[in-house]
Amino acid sequence: MFASKTRSICKAISWRIVGTLDTMALGWIITGDPLLGLKIGALELITKFVLYYLHERIWLRSKYGIKK
Repeated sequence: MFASKTRSICKAISWRIVGTLDTMALGWIITGDPLLGLKIGALELITKFVLYYLHERIWLRSKYGIKK
């Protein structure tokens, strides 16, 4: 089984779009301030993109749960 780095990046980007929109909406709902929701979402976008990519690459090295 092989998954390219490009595939991992595409998955990270698509997931971050969904996750960041959710975070922005929750930030807005909780604070009542749409600008603060956008700021929280922007910061979260960067940190979680990097963390997801690293997480994905680490799991690709693991054989846990993979049957031949």
